[in-house]
Amino acid sequence: MDYKITTYSETETIELAQNIESEKFPNMVICLEGDLGSGKTVFTKGFAKAMEIDEDITSPTFNIIKEYTTGEMPLYHMDVYRLDGKVDELGIEEYYTKKGVTIIEWSDTIIDYLPDKRLDIKFRVIDENTRNITLIPHGKKYEEICEAIL
Repeated sequence: MDYKITTYSETETIELAQNIESEKFPNMVICLEGDLGSGKTVFTKGFAKAMEIDEDITSPTFNIIKEYTTGEMPLYHMDVYRLDGKVDELGIEEYYTKKGVTIIEWSDTIIDYLPDKRLDIKFRVIDENTRNITLIPHGKKYEEICEAIL
């Protein structure tokens, strides 16, 4: 089952991220999809803040992977846009079992490398402030998260 929500500001997108963060668990994987400027990094900033990470969160476009270890648990933030689906040598799958939370922007470009159990979040721009957000849980834990927060 898909879960749909509309946010009308960055603040509401951040609140959604914080609600999901409150249900986090080790080895959680969140996959973000959406056009440039649709809210993927805003979501990640909100999630990281709720994890008590005090570092500045930016899209890791040129780094590909940024690791934040100052919060409640590690956060692995990935932006795979520039990889054209070629991630064999990066060891991305290793992050799924490092006892942290992995958030992947542009995850739809690496479908074959994603774990079976994950939370897909799709952002669609409606206007300058409004986003339609669809949560697609893969696995019982992720379904329970969606039920708990919506």
